[in-house]
Amino acid sequence: MAIDKIQSESINLADNFAFTGTVSGAGGVNTPAFSVYRSSDQTITDNTMTKVSWNAEFYDTDNAFASDKFIVPSGKNGKYFFHTKMYTSCAGNSEYNTAELAFYKNGARIDYAIFDYRNNPGHQFTVQAAITLPLVATDYIEVYLQIDDGSGNPTIKGTSTVTDGIYRSIFEGFKIIE
Repeated sequence: MAIDKIQSESINLADNFAFTGTVSGAGGVNTPAFSVYRSSDQTITDNTMTKVSWNAEFYDTDNAFASDKFIVPSGKNGKYFFHTKMYTSCAGNSEYNTAELAFYKNGARIDYAIFDYRNNPGHQFTVQAAITLPLVATDYIEVYLQIDDGSGNPTIKGTSTVTDGIYRSIFEGFKIIE
């Protein structure tokens, strides 16, 4: 039985449908996409905004991640989602004061998150941030971190050596389907 006309009142949109023809205008791909991480620790200068170095890669669909930054490829303008998390450490217990995690676009800070741990004694914390941005070809995104450490020795932790498969510090992003 052919259906000539479907009215919204006569179809349950929660049902599953099997199509035998071509469906157009549905779906899409979230590329370019990348996910990078720190495989080893990175020591940073105390209380100084420092570019995070990413020394290992899970994937990079368009080879758009290089030199610790994601660069929008030609013809890939659109909205992008980025996320980063870092497991951070200070040398002394109760020495961790604050952390500032920032996204930079084309060399300028565009968004940041501040974490204040002065009332929470400890020396290791995970900080993370996310952002969605409209970008065009050649725009680039980087991640920077600043830690105020009373001991003066802040570190971004790399992959866990105690438990295999624990990726402590990552940076990832993808183009959003529009």
